[in-house]
Amino acid sequence: MTFLEQHRDRFEQAEAYCGRVGGAFAVVGGIALVILLAVTVAEVFWRYVLNNSLLWAEDLATMSLAVVVAAAIAYGAREGAHVCVNLIARVAGRRLTRITDAVARLLSVAVTGTAAYALFVHGSCGAACGAATPSVSISHIPFYYALGASLAAYALLLASQLLLGFATWHGDDPNEPAD
Repeated sequence: MTFLEQHRDRFEQAEAYCGRVGGAFAVVGGIALVILLAVTVAEVFWRYVLNNSLLWAEDLATMSLAVVVAAAIAYGAREGAHVCVNLIARVAGRRLTRITDAVARLLSVAVTGTAAYALFVHGSCGAACGAATPSVSISHIPFYYALGASLAAYALLLASQLLLGFATWHGDDPNEPAD
């Protein structure tokens, strides 16, 4: 039994923990969606009933939508909701898909980790770099951080799935896409 196979339970626990983080993002995204809905309803009421427009509505709606997207990334990763084409399994079989899954997960960890890093580093510039909404100058910094945290959570989930895939190399990978 290999080192990774011996620690399969720990990798499953790590994956479950990463899934809970995705669930927390879903709650935050749900709150942001309610805010987005409220802002949209208020803006429609002000614009068409009171014949006036709310100055801050577009800014708040845009930033709420950024939080919804960040939450969707993390929650969608947890639920396996991202697009998956399982063509290799049909053509080449499970032996090859074990390798391609590992390579895809490894590359995905690298890409999402790099994107999260870039969002944290370059997103911290804020208003000095013009990263603020045009009407009421809401700073983009917390929203860059939300997107960065979401991608970091996704990278951690992918890393745990990669390790779990190695631990179950000779068995059934619980994260292998269904046919």
